Amino acid sequence: MSLRTPQTSSDAASEPGPAIDPEFDTLDAWWRAANYLSVGQIYLMDNPLLREPLRPEHIKPRLLGHWGTTPGLNFVYAHLNRAITARDLDMMYVMGPGHGGPGPVAAAWLEGTYSEVYPDVSRDEDGMRRLFRQFSFPGGIPSHVAPETPGSIHEGGELGYSLSHAYGAAFDNPDLIVAAVVGDGEAETGPLAASWHSTKFVDPRRDGAVLPILHLNGFKIANPTVLARIGEDELISLLRGYGHEPIVVAGDDPADMHRRFAAALDRALDRISEIRQTARSTGDATRPAWPMIVLRSPKGWTGPVEVDGAPVEGTWRAHQVPIGDPRGDEHHRRDLEAWLRSYRPHELFDDDGAPVAALRDLAPRGTRRMSANPHTNGGAVLRDLVLPDFRDYAVDVPEPATATAEATRVLGTFLRDIMRRNDENFRVFAPDENNSNRLDAVLDATDRTWNARIDPGDDRLAPDGRVMEILSEHTCQGWLEGYLLTGRHGLFSSYEAFAHLVDSMVNQHAKWLLTTNRIRWRRPIPSLNYLLTSHVWRQDHNGFSHQDPGFIDHVVNKKPEVVRVYLPPDANTLLSVADHCLRTRQYINVIVAGKQPAVQFLDIDDAMTHCRKGIGIWQWASTDRDAEPDVVLACAGDIPTTETLAAVDILHRRFPDLRIRVVNVVDLMRLQDDRAHPHGLPDAHFDALFTTDRPVVFAYHGYPWLIHRLVYRRTNHENFHVHGYIEEGTTTTPFDMCVLNRIDRYHLALDVLDRVERIRPIAGHARDELENILAEHTRYVRTHGEDMPVITDWHWQGVGID
Repeated sequence: MSLRTPQTSSDAASEPGPAIDPEFDTLDAWWRAANYLSVGQIYLMDNPLLREPLRPEHIKPRLLGHWGTTPGLNFVYAHLNRAITARDLDMMYVMGPGHGGPGPVAAAWLEGTYSEVYPDVSRDEDGMRRLFRQFSFPGGIPSHVAPETPGSIHEGGELGYSLSHAYGAAFDNPDLIVAAVVGDGEAETGPLAASWHSTKFVDPRRDGAVLPILHLNGFKIANPTVLARIGEDELISLLRGYGHEPIVVAGDDPADMHRRFAAALDRALDRISEIRQTARSTGDATRPAWPMIVLRSPKGWTGPVEVDGAPVEGTWRAHQVPIGDPRGDEHHRRDLEAWLRSYRPHELFDDDGAPVAALRDLAPRGTRRMSANPHTNGGAVLRDLVLPDFRDYAVDVPEPATATAEATRVLGTFLRDIMRRNDENFRVFAPDENNSNRLDAVLDATDRTWNARIDPGDDRLAPDGRVMEILSEHTCQGWLEGYLLTGRHGLFSSYEAFAHLVDSMVNQHAKWLLTTNRIRWRRPIPSLNYLLTSHVWRQDHNGFSHQDPGFIDHVVNKKPEVVRVYLPPDANTLLSVADHCLRTRQYINVIVAGKQPAVQFLDIDDAMTHCRKGIGIWQWASTDRDAEPDVVLACAGDIPTTETLAAVDILHRRFPDLRIRVVNVVDLMRLQDDRAHPHGLPDAHFDALFTTDRPVVFAYHGYPWLIHRLVYRRTNHENFHVHGYIEEGTTTTPFDMCVLNRIDRYHLALDVLDRVERIRPIAGHARDELENILAEHTRYVRTHGEDMPVITDWHWQGVGID
């Protein structure tokens, strides 16, 4: 095995600059220390300072981790520390190549932060042993830049989100600089490609700055990377087209690369300072060409050049574990020891195993350390929202089901005034749908964020706007996550069907929340709040492609500690639910609400009571009085609630003595039992609502099998008959969408006729009448293109309990 890499020439233009030779030795020593600690984490479980030759028992039996990107991340970290100390910068580090997890762990240990939050991993030989052993080890820490890593807001195990997270962190953080390393594998993903456009949404007067560092080490797991293999002119043109002024640093000789990168970093930081000063002194927010750095360095830099005769450094073989079997192969073991000793650890750590004084002095102090920056532990800098009283925005509902309103338009007025009271720590995010989702009242308080060209006739665009719209769900989600993770608040509104685009991002955020719940030093952050509107039942005009309520199912798969799902049936319940969600911490809250004019059921006081319970009997819509019901009609969602009440109306007029109980569900998790979810109802309470033996006809907003899944352990589960979306959709009328999926009032009433044994013998005429109405409906909508007047003019008859 060879450890010395021959210097190679590069065809890339490199940034010249003044030599920093006086700083080189210490800077390089810090880098060597971080690399040594990184290799040790991947391989060693004992003998951390190599006080004796490596033996098999010193080496982990399972070698897990990724070396290839790590030395580049460590190199950048060392130089950022130099700049932070020299300039007193408020800076945090987002590492897109999250597989380089050993690097930031090593940096946090060198800076002392790691030992502060994990006292058992002390800065000495014993602590180093623990540091090494725990990495990718049962009972230890993951191999990524995980929540356990101080200074991290971005795990990076799933690629594509580093830049959007970085910009989310920078919004409304005027003094912050976010250094974001973009791996060249990550740069091939769609979400990352869209997030380069974030430069068009930055206001240099009030936002922080993002310094992208595109790290081109040439390879993914086994293939070359696209951006490393295109010509320099093409690469630079691409990056300039995104709105950046790239500075290229390329090579593999450490002495030369330290000098060049330091000069490039100084140039970039000088330019950021100049942009800020000009914008803030003149008030001119005109979008500049923001600086960025392109770093070309070998994959697995400073590692083995070759192993077993095959090239490693600068190839795909450096991606994970370059030396495969040092525990079982003596030659590999000697190669590993030579690699570790090449960093000269005796120069880096004192007799006790602590970093030598020169390394400790290189790191910034206190909260200037990137591993201890308060923004990376967002709950530590969190300010509560100043919320107006949501009751002041209520719809007047003098009697149940008599008023009409657009629920999300009402919510928009509430959000407008939240914007006005929280103009530094609250934003709304939408993929070009804010107005379509009827939240346009927020534009009375602020404009849409926009820092590209503005033409006459454009609608409410300004650099200092706070409504974040880009036609990329991934970017909206990434911005919002970065904003929340650094201690601010927000709301993401989306067409329901297309929330699925961020399914995987939701997975990662849910895992982050679940993990941080178990880390004492991590402070709670504001919840990730979704408003899903333009939903399945009112996508009749856009058709089948826009009809999908399955995001709820996806979210419910996550751990119950972190997920909540709400289906408010009208505007006043939506106000109450939104106020609650905006006050919560450490959850993913999903709210599903329609935007079209719809009947309103509850006044604000009743809405508050109902939302506090999350589920309840609507006495005014029920006919069972104090007797046991013949049937329970349950509903969750605005359209299912309307159709359920219309079914009650139909049944009561035809069977006045039929005892019907109406149960409405706002908090979907109440259906689970209290052993499965913190919001779950105890069995006795559930049975009191749904009985233990009576039929339950349930009209549900989404896929019906989710309800069965939630209640499968309940006593009366076999009597649950759920109507919901069954993948029947087209371009049609709103009511026909319900008919196609058998969630309409007539199919609900027919189901009751089949389930209630005592009326089944006398239900023949009623059944025939309802089936005739359904047949007439089909003929009518296909002739007139609209729903029948009996549907559009329906109003509640007031048949329930006084």
